[in-house]
Amino acid sequence: MRIVLLGPPGAGKGTQAQIIAARLGVPAISTGEIFRANVGGDTELGKQAKVYMDAGDLVPDVITVAMVSDRLAEPDAKAGFLLDGFPRTIAQAEQLRDSLAGMGHALDRCLELVVDEDELVRRLSGRRVQVDGEMVQRDDDKPETVRHRLEVYREQTAPLAGFYEEVGLLSRIDAIGEIDEVTRRALEALGADEALDDEPDDESGR
Repeated sequence: MRIVLLGPPGAGKGTQAQIIAARLGVPAISTGEIFRANVGGDTELGKQAKVYMDAGDLVPDVITVAMVSDRLAEPDAKAGFLLDGFPRTIAQAEQLRDSLAGMGHALDRCLELVVDEDELVRRLSGRRVQVDGEMVQRDDDKPETVRHRLEVYREQTAPLAGFYEEVGLLSRIDAIGEIDEVTRRALEALGADEALDDEPDDESGR
């Protein structure tokens, strides 16, 4: 299956991406991983991206999409993949569609993890990191900052979710609850009944 996973900060997207991909037997691919591989590997695309990154500018879509397309053409992704963090805009979604069409493929589903904003603020503002032996709150996890991050996400992603809904590919998943229960909802939305049989046997679901 070829899947795009959407979700706001704090929705558990990174965790679910890894679990769902493992259940389906496809690679979980993040844009962060792709950028690190290209820049670290000193590829031509990596060199081009680094110029923008070093200047503090956004990497143009044409470079980002080219990197993603190269990654999706690798052998492990030929039978399917789960994209985490891409696309972020409708323009990127259209370019992804065209790139996949050029490979003779199409996206199967877009999953959007849905969590109430107050719950997201509670989750993120409750996080702590250790600094000099003390557990402290990061600046970007303060409630007012979290709400701003969520506002930016809504502005960027609401149109993207609408784009996939319009073409009949969007499934919204209630992402409140135990990790394994959210995974079950996602797999059911994908119609991946066989993957549900691979759940852990212990009562905790972990």
